[in-house]
Amino acid sequence: MNKDLVILGIESSCDDTSAAVLRGSKVLSNIIANQSIHSKYGGVVPELASRAHQQNIIPVVDTAIKEANIKKSDINLIAYTKGPGLLGSLLVGSSFAKSLSLGLDIPLVSVNHMKAHILAHFIDQENHKKPTFPFLCLTVSGGHTQIVIIRDYDDMEVIGTTLDDAAGEAFDKSAKVLGLKYPGGPLIDKYAKEGNIHAFTFGKPKIKDLDFSFSGLKTSILNKINSSLMSDPEFIDKNLNDLCASIQHSIVTILLDKVKKAINQTNIKNIAIAGGVSANSYLRQELQTLAKKEYLNIYIPKFEYCTDNAAMIAIAGKYEYLNNKITNYSESASARLSF
Repeated sequence: MNKDLVILGIESSCDDTSAAVLRGSKVLSNIIANQSIHSKYGGVVPELASRAHQQNIIPVVDTAIKEANIKKSDINLIAYTKGPGLLGSLLVGSSFAKSLSLGLDIPLVSVNHMKAHILAHFIDQENHKKPTFPFLCLTVSGGHTQIVIIRDYDDMEVIGTTLDDAAGEAFDKSAKVLGLKYPGGPLIDKYAKEGNIHAFTFGKPKIKDLDFSFSGLKTSILNKINSSLMSDPEFIDKNLNDLCASIQHSIVTILLDKVKKAINQTNIKNIAIAGGVSANSYLRQELQTLAKKEYLNIYIPKFEYCTDNAAMIAIAGKYEYLNNKITNYSESASARLSF
């Protein structure tokens, strides 16, 4: 039954409307509708996001079912994102999932978005080795930065988290200061490839234990750029590649310093990354370098499973269902769902 379980996943936590169909752990379809409207505002506008989800949800789910070459009657389970995320966006996905579950008379499971990022590693992927328990996962996105111990599919413990801003926000806010379009993280990654990582230095947070802080780094970057623009209005244009490389190096160094500390404290040598920022090429490169130096087993997801997508919701829903965690229709979406 597990291999033949057909799962429809629905993800709507932020500005991407996504639906996926899995058979067991194999992806049959994974459709994502992006919302380009937010680029003109330099960030996601919650009200516009929820309206776009309402427009996208039916065609996205319909396309996912057709691309998977199945009928609605073939679906055994529906999984949806309960949170965390933007409440209006979450409500669109959860309401649709509940309605479809009732209409098809099949079980429904709610999924924690951050757990789903981690469990994306257990999707069947060609040339991708699944993590061995226990493992550490650095989960980095626009809204979250965490180090998690994963002992089993349903046994996870956060041992480090951000005290203020997330790593993804540090990328996007820095990009905005540099005049780059939203989302700026991928553009910093792109321009950094031609820059010098040691061209500029920024303030490094002194946070105890395994927690993170990026607010001070953001302030340091802003102050450096603003003071330099006062003496040279073309400072950013002249130094864009070096600025991107130095900013990216600073963020990734903070992340991996904490990972090294977590490895020393836990003695766990299996290390994974997850979340939107795990698509960053420099983070991947530096993690691979660290793995060779420290003899680590590392697990890096394919790019399509890094950013928000419904395939990760479906695989997480599978393990919730196998643990008999069926969702009641009265359960509400939660913008600040705890881990």
